[in-house]
Amino acid sequence: MSFLLADFLRGKKMIQCKDCELCETGPDDRRTFKCDPFTNIKEPECIAKWQLIRLDMLASSYREMLKWQEKLAPLQDKIFKYMQHEIEDIDESERWKIDDEDNKDGEEKNVQE
Repeated sequence: MSFLLADFLRGKKMIQCKDCELCETGPDDRRTFKCDPFTNIKEPECIAKWQLIRLDMLASSYREMLKWQEKLAPLQDKIFKYMQHEIEDIDESERWKIDDEDNKDGEEKNVQE
């Protein structure tokens, strides 16, 4: 970082992305960056900018995922309630088997005594 400060103090200015040949601006003012931090970075600051762009993209993707999750949450709750109800119905329908087995075991113990 000290060489960046030295360049700044000498009056050397950092290349702005809009002035770089690796940046293209589309008709809708959307920028497309052709720079790759592993092959063709012009200045050390470009790596920091590239990281900020990627971090912004990651945060944006996360926000979109949260929006979808909020939309799906009511449906997910309904599915969980339905499945819980179905499981309880199955348990209730099979309870007679458990009750019969307990009764048989109790009768066998009474007979053996």
